[in-house]
Amino acid sequence: MLADDLIHVGGHPIPQTREPTIFFFEGERAGLTKPRSPLAGFWALLVGGAALTILTLTLQPATDVRGCSNYGGNGNGTVFSNEIWDLLYPMLLLVWLLAVIVEQLLPVTWNGRKASLIIPRALLAIMVVLTASCYTEITLLALCH
Repeated sequence: MLADDLIHVGGHPIPQTREPTIFFFEGERAGLTKPRSPLAGFWALLVGGAALTILTLTLQPATDVRGCSNYGGNGNGTVFSNEIWDLLYPMLLLVWLLAVIVEQLLPVTWNGRKASLIIPRALLAIMVVLTASCYTEITLLALCH
């Protein structure tokens, strides 16, 4: 215990109580004084969305029924040139959703914000991911089936 932690009352040292820290160790609390970024809590949303957009453009899926692998025939086809993406693409969308949810649960995302801002920001991020994922999934994977 340091000398600064003691209060002297009547010649007797009394330990000074410290403010309890929540979710952080004593040394990490100083990091919370940094100005918060307006994008805190939206990094997984933005980076994951950009990565999936680039992946989708790179894979060049069919955007019309005539581009499907089963055009003119019957049975299930794929919008991608390789059928494995019919499994991997929805998995990547799910990973993106989980990354956004985990980011919303991190205390550093809440950095100095009140609950009245944390909850709507989290709901906004999760709803954007759900809407984008469902729209993409239905549009791409239901096109050729």
